[in-house]
Amino acid sequence: MDLLNALGGDGAHPGPQDPQCSRKGCRSDATWQVLWNNPKIHEPERRKVWLACDEHRPWLENYLTQRLFWRSTEALEPASGTAEDPPGRSQT
Repeated sequence: MDLLNALGGDGAHPGPQDPQCSRKGCRSDATWQVLWNNPKIHEPERRKVWLACDEHRPWLENYLTQRLFWRSTEALEPASGTAEDPPGRSQT
């Protein structure tokens, strides 16, 4: 069994081709980058990225703000190159 195929990717295309919202269960196209870090475990300059659609941007910002993790929100550029941590769908 190929691990990448088991996780929904085929190696050449490991995930969705278009950035999707990080909110659990949402498959909408992402239009925002919500930048955050956990000051207890990350260096101050490190930024993790959650992607957000217009509908879930406030929810994700609020979730992170309540935990003192939210740092900023920026528009997602159509071909936004690299981020320190690849955008994901995790909520932890």
